[in-house]
Amino acid sequence: MIRAVKGTRDILPPSSDLWILLEDKARAVFRAFNYHEIRTPIFEETALFARGVGEDTDIVSKEMYTFEDRDGASLTLRPECTASVIRAFIEHRLDQQPGLVKVFYMGPMFRRERPQKGRYRQFYQIGAEAIGSESPALDAEVIELSAFILAAAGLADFKLLLNSVGCRECRPAFIARLRERLLEVAPHLCRDCQRRAETNPLRVLDCKVEADQPLIGGLPSILENLCQACAAHFAAVQKRLERAGIGFQIRPRLVRGLDYYTRTTFEITHGALGAQNSVLGGGRYDGLAEMLGSKVRAPGIGFSIGEDRLALSLEETSCAAAPRLDVYIAPLGEAASLEAADIARQLRKLGLSVEIGLDGKLKRSLEIANRLDARFALILGENELASGLCQLKDMLTGEQQAIPRDELANKLRLEQVEDAG
Repeated sequence: MIRAVKGTRDILPPSSDLWILLEDKARAVFRAFNYHEIRTPIFEETALFARGVGEDTDIVSKEMYTFEDRDGASLTLRPECTASVIRAFIEHRLDQQPGLVKVFYMGPMFRRERPQKGRYRQFYQIGAEAIGSESPALDAEVIELSAFILAAAGLADFKLLLNSVGCRECRPAFIARLRERLLEVAPHLCRDCQRRAETNPLRVLDCKVEADQPLIGGLPSILENLCQACAAHFAAVQKRLERAGIGFQIRPRLVRGLDYYTRTTFEITHGALGAQNSVLGGGRYDGLAEMLGSKVRAPGIGFSIGEDRLALSLEETSCAAAPRLDVYIAPLGEAASLEAADIARQLRKLGLSVEIGLDGKLKRSLEIANRLDARFALILGENELASGLCQLKDMLTGEQQAIPRDELANKLRLEQVEDAG
């Protein structure tokens, strides 16, 4: 039997209903913040990620799905979407638009990392990018946007972790200090960190190996090495978050895993995921457009939500609620089946979800309606057809009443409003 490839999975009902709900909630919040959707290709030239993400990152060096096209070009399934968005920004001269460029995306990404709880080789992200300003006000608004989405999805008790990784002016001096300290410490760290100490020392701070944490905790702090401009920027972000009533924790070791980040970095975690508890990460990337060949300076900030992990958090905390079926119609006989199709058509045009039974047996139909968690069951038999009435059964209370056929739609619409309230 052929099975799904390792590290991939099928998202089946009712889980897929939750995913649709999450995406609908996110779209509503994006509209409120004036973001518009962008859809980029699933694969790009490999050079885009090598230059943008960083050749020495784990993503580029070990995790990308890269293949040679028939014309010899090296292509890669996107491991993240920020570089793709900035590529589109440059290619289509979106800097010519008035004001900020504020876009969001939803879709699959690909990394060949070890599958574990909430992590897959094909995974899904909901993300946003705001391009065109260095203002700390934009940083705070983007962080607020991300918190709005998680709250709208129903996630509670999440934690916002915040840091600044400096800029091209102050970070080199910090990295030099870090390299010096790592000469003593690196031999006692995990093999990945020993390699990172040579190629990308900042990434050592992002190590998740528990045994390494005491040594990493003693390394220099970036916050003690910020230039005056970066320190002022970080203070302004914190002030705006406090004014918005958004709680946060400062984490000097929070650096994110990609080379393009500057200044503000942030992460949101949730306890339901255990040790690998991040559901969202993001930060500022003021020099990325120039790294990718832009002649126009395009500072920006963004984030991505791990949709797989968010859905898992909601399921494990019982916050997930799949949309219930509004009406299950139980027709008894061929004539009733024809009438049921007409009624279903009318109700569906009103936005109600409707299922029609096919076996013509009342007891079996009511059992199915119950298993499908239908709000109402609508019974149609010969007597109902002759009288012009429908038997409407409330599946919560068990009460049943006869409703005139022409009043049915209004009755169900009112019940839907009451349930929503």
